[in-house]
Amino acid sequence: MNNPDLWKTASEVETCIHGMGRDLAALLRARCSDAPLMIGIHTGGVWLAQRLHEQLALADPLGRLDISFYRDDFTHIGIHPPVRPSQLPVPVDDRHIVLVDDVLQTGRTIRAALNVLFDYGRPASVLLAVLAERDGRELPIEPDLVGLRARLTPGEQLKLSGPDPLRLVLGRMPPERGETPAPPPPP
Repeated sequence: MNNPDLWKTASEVETCIHGMGRDLAALLRARCSDAPLMIGIHTGGVWLAQRLHEQLALADPLGRLDISFYRDDFTHIGIHPPVRPSQLPVPVDDRHIVLVDDVLQTGRTIRAALNVLFDYGRPASVLLAVLAERDGRELPIEPDLVGLRARLTPGEQLKLSGPDPLRLVLGRMPPERGETPAPPPPP
């Protein structure tokens, strides 16, 4: 990401996460009879999941997914080292899963995460929680819980920076091979 700009401050992000935790607790009471297993997607999703996991005081340890080898677009974006192993502390079979990511845009990260998750077993259900949802969906994936909604222009990217403090930054993506760079936004 080139020239990142602050979109949401650490204080704004923490306030949003606190509200998400409150809403997630209510959602879990309504949908899950058993304690859920929370799993964050590397890297920003893990940072967010750590905050939510702590707020909800969940009994099972936090799980972590690395989707690097499951992406369908790594030929376009490359594999971002270091690739980390996924860590699921307990079996996922017949468990209610809270899958957490920082930003939902195309849906491709979530599709890859679901593929990884189902390689480990068959969950009873998967609830998706994201800090920020933005336009640009390419796959029919919708979150169950959203902290913030963002309308961005083509070429802009929203990213969670952290882990401490957590901030949402906005930047411009470099053009893909063969594309003409988008002009910068007016001042």
